[in-house]
Amino acid sequence: MLEDRQVLRDVWDGRLPVCFRLADNEVHTVSAPDPFYMLIPRMTYFPLVIDKVRRHFSQSVHPDHAKSDVWLEWGDMPLQWHYPVGLQFDLLATDSVLPWNLVVHFTDRPDQCPFMKREAMESFFFSTVKEADQLKHKGSAISSLGKRDHSQLWTGLAFDKFDQFWAVNRHLMECEGESAFRAVPVRLYRAGAPYVQRPVPVRAEDGRQNTLRQLITQLAPELTDDARAIIHGIEPPMDTPLQWLSQHFSYADNFLHIVVFP
Repeated sequence: MLEDRQVLRDVWDGRLPVCFRLADNEVHTVSAPDPFYMLIPRMTYFPLVIDKVRRHFSQSVHPDHAKSDVWLEWGDMPLQWHYPVGLQFDLLATDSVLPWNLVVHFTDRPDQCPFMKREAMESFFFSTVKEADQLKHKGSAISSLGKRDHSQLWTGLAFDKFDQFWAVNRHLMECEGESAFRAVPVRLYRAGAPYVQRPVPVRAEDGRQNTLRQLITQLAPELTDDARAIIHGIEPPMDTPLQWLSQHFSYADNFLHIVVFP
């Protein structure tokens, strides 16, 4: 049961201060434009906030590029549009001094980070939510939601409306009676490597609840007991039950996105 509503609220309210600067070689005005600062929800995605950034810098680039698809860079690494903002910070820059300094580009976009418009982001988001629910409920929870529920879920995320989002998302996080999820939707990330995704059962063969430590042991057995796990910028205790963690620490797409450090 979702008993710890304040935990849900605290996770939702996580924010990252971000400083956007236009790439020096793309400045087409006499002086460089001022940086653009935003306090961005960790839960959201860059396609949902990038229009404000584009408008701020579009008058400072060559007119031929003002309407080009932008891309973002941190430390010579292009950012991914389909990763949640908080996940990318934890994976790439968790020890960085805030604000998070990102470079904005209007040209020379790398092939590995194709631009994703809001409509494509919405489609990708629901595809991931459906995948998560297939693991948890064999798809029964998401299939019970109507078109209006889908719209409310997306609008709640896009406009940072906690109550609106969770009025629908709670149905995706509930369990009937005392039963638990069939499996926990989880992706494990390490810097410089592809993420690992494998369904992890909520309970071990002996009936006891699996914990965060058991999850990491199953998905990354080469890591030592000193490994750290970060979710939403928080390092949960290794003995945290997976069921509780999935219900309270999942991102908006219903996946646990966990960054691990050896």
